Amino acid sequence: MSASLAPPKSETTDPRALDAAALTRHARRLALAQEPPWLHLDVAARMAERLPIIKLKPQRVLQWSAFLGAADALLATQYPQAEQLCVEPSPALLARSEAAHKRAWWQVLRGGAQTQIVPPGQVAAGQAELVWANMCLHASPDLAAALAAWHAALAVDGFVMFSCLGPDSFVELRPIFARMAWGATAPQWWDMHDIGDAMVTAGFADPVMDQERISLTWADGEALLKDLRALGGNLAPERFTGCRGRAWRAKLLSELETLRAADGRLKLSLELVYGHAFKPKPKIRVSAETTLSLEEMRAMVRRSGA
Repeated sequence: MSASLAPPKSETTDPRALDAAALTRHARRLALAQEPPWLHLDVAARMAERLPIIKLKPQRVLQWSAFLGAADALLATQYPQAEQLCVEPSPALLARSEAAHKRAWWQVLRGGAQTQIVPPGQVAAGQAELVWANMCLHASPDLAAALAAWHAALAVDGFVMFSCLGPDSFVELRPIFARMAWGATAPQWWDMHDIGDAMVTAGFADPVMDQERISLTWADGEALLKDLRALGGNLAPERFTGCRGRAWRAKLLSELETLRAADGRLKLSLELVYGHAFKPKPKIRVSAETTLSLEEMRAMVRRSGA
């Protein structure tokens, strides 16, 4: 297919929308990597520095998109007593994590905690005191569904901590792609205020949102493209979907030279969004007649006697 073709017109009206097929392909490719993306490793360490502000010591930690979240060692160090449960959103990542955490027969005989690996649909409700979701929300095709799943997985008074890319990430690439009619560079991702509002709607209490802006630099365009590809790829439905040729790549490298800063290095901006919130006790609506399940009644009795 010619590289001069225009990007396809999309019927979507939300610039934050993701291409589901592209998301599946990128998950398969990332599952083959030797380690999580470099940025995910760095952000996991930044998130872990925030854990001491939470006094709760969870007995069960649920890592959402565990492999790409890159926090196994960090969470084991922070919460050595906690059971670790890893959720993987795609079959490829699920298979990778299952293979990585499979123990030898002699390890089973020695006992000790075993990490459980499950798909999202098999997460038991109300079991985790901490849901840890590093750098996965911007790759979730349905924000409301993702937040609802985290809320359902948490026990009452448990908390979620997450990070994701913000809409001002890699903004310097947008005018280049617009000028060259190359389609969208990436989804615009969710603003932290919109995420905070969505968390309240999902039932979380007093979400705390924060952002961090980072400047990334590279010596040349080849190194820049290699690092961006390691993050997964372009999930925007409005991206160019044809095949790119050598001539286009050469033109792209030429255009990237416009990103050189005063120090002579290519520069891109990154916006990281962080958030945490607790799952409050459920509120009972007062009405002439209130219906509770037996399980809800038992849970209320246990909490009242605690």
